[in-house]
This record gives sequence, C-alpha cells and structure tokens, in this order.
Amino acid sequence: MASERESRSRGNNLKWALGAVTLIAVVATALAVTLLLSGGSDRDPAANAPSKTGSDAASGIASANDTGPVAVITEDPSCGAWTSIHNDLASGGELLWNDRDLSVPASAWTDKQRGKFMAAAQAMRSAAAQTVGLAKLTPHRVMRELYEQFIAYARAYSERIPKYTPADNNLAGTANSASSALGAICAAITDGSAAARGPMVPPVAAPSQIAPLGNPANPQSFLTSPTPVCAEWKAALDQFGRQTADWQKIDPRIPAMLWNPEQKATNYAAASLMNTYASKLEQLGRRSGNPIFQDFAELSAQYRRAFVLAVPTYTPPDNHLANAANYASTIILGACAALAAW
Repeated sequence: MASERESRSRGNNLKWALGAVTLIAVVATALAVTLLLSGGSDRDPAANAPSKTGSDAASGIASANDTGPVAVITEDPSCGAWTSIHNDLASGGELLWNDRDLSVPASAWTDKQRGKFMAAAQAMRSAAAQTVGLAKLTPHRVMRELYEQFIAYARAYSERIPKYTPADNNLAGTANSASSALGAICAAITDGSAAARGPMVPPVAAPSQIAPLGNPANPQSFLTSPTPVCAEWKAALDQFGRQTADWQKIDPRIPAMLWNPEQKATNYAAASLMNTYASKLEQLGRRSGNPIFQDFAELSAQYRRAFVLAVPTYTPPDNHLANAANYASTIILGACAALAAW
C-alpha cells in the first residue's frame, strides 16, 4: 500500500487481492488516496438543496440521457481535472493523513490526533464540494454515479469525525474505492489500455431500470438497507482472492513478452477464473434489485473482461483495467459494511 501514490501516477499500481482484503485493509489508506481535492471552499452552496426530479434534475447533467449498458470507458472530459486533483491530494496525504491511528475513537484522542482527524474531515468536505462539477460534466452515467458516491460517503465520513469510532472507517473505505475506481478508469484512458481492449469486450444487456436523477450536489448513498446479496458479494470477492493468490504476487510491471513459463501459466490460469468471476458479479448485480449496485457490478465485470482480453499481449498499462475492476467491486463491499453507520 505504501507505493500506491507512486504507482497511481505512473501506472504501475499493484493488484489488490480482493478476497483477502478485509474491510479494515480497504479503509486503512483511505485518506491517502481519497482526499482528491485540495484548497478552495469546503462548502457547496447547493449541498443542502432539495433533490430534483424530471427535467429539472436533468438540467446541466451531461449523462442525463445515458441509459445504455455499462461498458469500458475510452474517453471522458472529466478525467483531466480528476487526475490532477487526485495526484495532488495523494501526495499531500502521504504527509498529512497516513500516520493516523484509525483504531482510536474520538473519545480517546490526544490533541494531536484530533487535529489530524479534523484536518482530514475538512479536506474531504472540500473534495466532495469540488467534485460536484465533475459529476455534472461526465457524459457517462456510471462515472456520475462514482463521483456521486464519493461525495456521499466522503461527506458522511467527515460528519462522523466529531464522534468518530473505528466503524466509521467503512464510510471512508467506500469513498476510497469510488475515488480509486475513477482514478484507474481515467488512467486506463490516458495510457491507452481502455481504447485498446475495451471495444473487444462483448456488451452486457441494457439495464431494465435506471436510478432516477437527483441533485449531484447532494447525492445519497446507493445502499441504505441490508440485502442478502451483500453476503454473496463478499463471498465472491473472498473466493476470487484465494483463487488468484499466486497471480497477485506477479509484478504487474512485467509485460507478457518477459513472463517466464511459470508467470505465463499463472496469468492464463487467472484469466480463466476471471471470466467466471465477472459473470458471477454481473449476476449478483442484477439480482440486487438496485440500479446503482448493478451498474457498479457490471462496471467491475466489464473491466475484468477487458483485462482478460489483454493477457496474451499484456503491457503494464493494462493493469489499470484490473484496478478499475477491483475498486468498482470494493465500492459495494464497503457500502455493505457501512450500512450500520447510516
């Protein structure tokens, strides 16, 4: 995890072992990578505005008419701003946030600890406020949903800080996954892996239901009540982590042309498992009955399939596809765990 800042900026970030990632591991570096914006106001004047519906809600939202199936995204006008902000905050987080002890509740903080947590809350509020514009700018529904869920969970976490308990890290972990998924998607666009692999991925069926448009300045959590699919989702991620343990150990900076026989065999074996895994996630998403849950599940599945297609001619930028798939799946994992905090 310590190399995450460098890896995200250079496209060499390591694979996440989804099944092995416990919730605390997901959130342990949340503020190092989710505080994606610095400076500026920490308040959005529209944050407390009522949610809108119909044509009013669609006004100014570029993705309002995106009702098609989720696919690998090959271009997005919001990525330039997001990537710049992402890198700046990740760099700042290395100095400001990483040494916080997340296991200590607010009732036991020293003055120094309180200062760190309050500064983190301030930065997350600022990040959430400034992300609103990107949620409106992107023409892709699922990108808007990622931005909105980052906003929702980042704000929820910052609001918990005055009475913080370790369980609140589930909120930060979900915000972290949303921000990291966005970072990986944009990196895959910038480095060309999305355009090279994405068009070859067979499309999924169009969704039967689309989440209604709301106010991007005041988005709500996509998961607010327990669902049996949460347990199945975690089980699927756990199993995938165990099954691909050897694959996770291979340095993603090594291109396919330099794999030794063992590495090649391990990658091809993992690719076979990934196709099955992607289908499982897609199935669970559709069974959830939750349009945003389904979008994130299919986003993870489609990026996983894109990575599988890349395996025979794999180059390091293709690892962005695997990371996008990983983080899209841990958004759901974190949201399920965070239910008790809402």
